[in-house]
Amino acid sequence: MTIFETTYTTPHGTVPFAQITLADFKPAILKGIEEEDAEVNAIASNPAAPTFQNTVEALEQTGETLRKATDVFYNLLSAETNDELEALAQELSPILTEHSNNISLNKTLFQRIKTVYEEHRANSFKDLDSEQQRLLENCYKGFVRSGANLSEDDKEKLRSITSELSLLSLQFSQNKLKDTHAYSLHLTDPADLQGLPQSSLDAARQEAKDRGMEGWVFTLQAPSYGPFMQYSDRPELRRQMYMAYNTLCTHDNAYNNVEICRKLINLRLQFAQLLGYKTYADFVLENRMAETPQQVEQLLNQLIEAYKPVAKQEIDALKAFNGTDELAPWDFAFVSNKLRQQKYNIDSEMLRPYFELSRVKEGIFSLATRLYGITFRRNTAIPVYHKDVEAYEVFDTDGTFLAVFYCDFFPRPSKKSGAWMTVYNEQWKDADGVNHRPHVSIVTNFTKPTDQKPSLLTLGEVETFLHEFGHSLHGMFANTRYRSLSGTNVLWDFVELPSQFMENYSTEKEFLHTFARHYETGEAMPDELIQRVQQSRNFNVAYACMRQVSFGLLDMAYYTLSTPLQGDLMAFEKEAWQKAIVLPQPPDTCMTVQFSHIMAGGYSAGYYSYKWAEVLDADAFSKFKQDGIFSRQTAQSFRDNILSKGNTLPPMQLYKQFRSKAPTIDALLKRNGII
Repeated sequence: MTIFETTYTTPHGTVPFAQITLADFKPAILKGIEEEDAEVNAIASNPAAPTFQNTVEALEQTGETLRKATDVFYNLLSAETNDELEALAQELSPILTEHSNNISLNKTLFQRIKTVYEEHRANSFKDLDSEQQRLLENCYKGFVRSGANLSEDDKEKLRSITSELSLLSLQFSQNKLKDTHAYSLHLTDPADLQGLPQSSLDAARQEAKDRGMEGWVFTLQAPSYGPFMQYSDRPELRRQMYMAYNTLCTHDNAYNNVEICRKLINLRLQFAQLLGYKTYADFVLENRMAETPQQVEQLLNQLIEAYKPVAKQEIDALKAFNGTDELAPWDFAFVSNKLRQQKYNIDSEMLRPYFELSRVKEGIFSLATRLYGITFRRNTAIPVYHKDVEAYEVFDTDGTFLAVFYCDFFPRPSKKSGAWMTVYNEQWKDADGVNHRPHVSIVTNFTKPTDQKPSLLTLGEVETFLHEFGHSLHGMFANTRYRSLSGTNVLWDFVELPSQFMENYSTEKEFLHTFARHYETGEAMPDELIQRVQQSRNFNVAYACMRQVSFGLLDMAYYTLSTPLQGDLMAFEKEAWQKAIVLPQPPDTCMTVQFSHIMAGGYSAGYYSYKWAEVLDADAFSKFKQDGIFSRQTAQSFRDNILSKGNTLPPMQLYKQFRSKAPTIDALLKRNGII
């Protein structure tokens, strides 16, 4: 018996990481598959007439051992991986895909679900409450969208497609991680360091020391790459770093993702057309707030019309400041920083001393306390998977236990790039009414401490912390009956609302005054500096918008194809996003091959969601600006109507319950200074 088959005796039943070995995963997952197969077969072969309780609700409760094992396995694969774990993922991926297909393509099981669905629909779902109705609708539609209505021959085709998609997505991610870590810029001549801030130099010196090397080592991880591109006075070195970053997974080596991307795009098209859809985007958007590719196109075109003229003006201003007719993409961050300094007397290095990580964390925790009354208490008895990870107990306003919260802040070779929120246990209520509280984690790649200084964040990293913390609140406040409807299990273009909403606080003076103090002197961030931060907030905001829109255009171009992608992938990319591009594009660069969101991260035909949610978050925060940014009453409404409800009601209904009206783009345009 593996640890996953037991009841954990740790605080709050948290994952006992120290007791788990690599050897535990395969037998636990195989045993979990065996158990769930038996549970599903028992439901399918039940001689009693199918009911909501003995079919849909029973299916919701299957697979506990498998869930426990795979939650840990896949979270570690992203946050603390190794070659053995990745090899095991390759081995288990087709097995898990086959198991999932065996359930979704089980003809007898689907017939029971269909019977329940049609009986309740005929009665206008009167015998079910809203949450039960939502579960039934999701269950039925989920089976249909997974191929339950296909012929036996087409079901076999679908099995083959989904198995290959699973393996290719995994290979894509592993290639990107390995190619990212394969590159480093090793400098030994101090003359090559001109312009770089001390924080960047300290981190590069520490990286070299950790590798047993002299001098300074810069990597493609965000805390190293970003400052280098922003501050290095050496344009040739900036070009080297830029090209290394933007040609990841394009080289003639084992990490090339070009053909993997082509296969992923074409297999998703095959999958959608097998189910009767014209394109993969049609399939995806049927189950989104946006509903159709035309609605997404309308939003993106709206943004281009409003922002692109301003973005061109921003680029022209950079060219004029730089005294050049053109601006190379590797010069953009450097020149932008110089102009920002001139206009506002501010840059990210000025702010770092006020954003010491422990103070930022305290400030964000205190913000949650002020808004929602919840409190955080570190508990070192809760096991963690790496020494850098911290674990907290979260308590509700009445002192009852609310959630476990893990923080994993710093980059390492075993962690993929970026930042994300995940869960080790989702919230749900059992038949006895016991509310099983969630175990939530945020994983980031923030600036590491050095021998000389603690971790000092940029404003961008503070925004990232707030963003992922917003996701975590969505998970922590979950209060639904069913796990599959809980927390962040909402429609994909609604999931970013709670996260992007929290980013609004990053430049609010009242919030910054609660924690932003100089790490050496204890001096509060001066109001005059905060004012300059606020004044500079919309600096190059239109360019940033066009960048996001270009990614949305690229995503939709791939997934609105109705025939297989042929020809040059790089050429397709450059044509797809051309109408949002305002800087020249080097011919050898390629975003697609490292675009994890749309290739391996669940945002296929969904990257527009960030801009969709930005419209929502600007509109929502305007309510807080009206009522007071710390308004407990408004925050309680946000919690009650959005953060705690999960996917129990259509998201637009939830939003209107909070806001008393539908959202418009006006608040976003006003916040960005466009109108």
